[in-house]
Amino acid sequence: MNARLSKRLRAIGHQLKPLVTIADKGLSGSVLDEFNRALDEHELIKVKIMADREARGALVKEIESLAETDVVQVIGRIVLVYRPSREANPSLSNILRAKQT
Repeated sequence: MNARLSKRLRAIGHQLKPLVTIADKGLSGSVLDEFNRALDEHELIKVKIMADREARGALVKEIESLAETDVVQVIGRIVLVYRPSREANPSLSNILRAKQT
């Protein structure tokens, strides 16, 4: 991801609220399903990680390893994640909605 895109995504993500919360059990099956659903619909999401510092680092690396998924920014317990959608829905996509305003 280039610096220009990263800066634009951080600007869009600033106003977002976390859509997915990852707790002590990490990226379990149901959490991963919700995570993927949210990314498919919104393209850019905030994830809140409710774990200690070491576990957060491991979870961020696990998120980075997912196919076509980029971690844009990590601030404390909040992670901004981007995955471009194949068929973005203009009413749900945070990227497309930002272009309209």
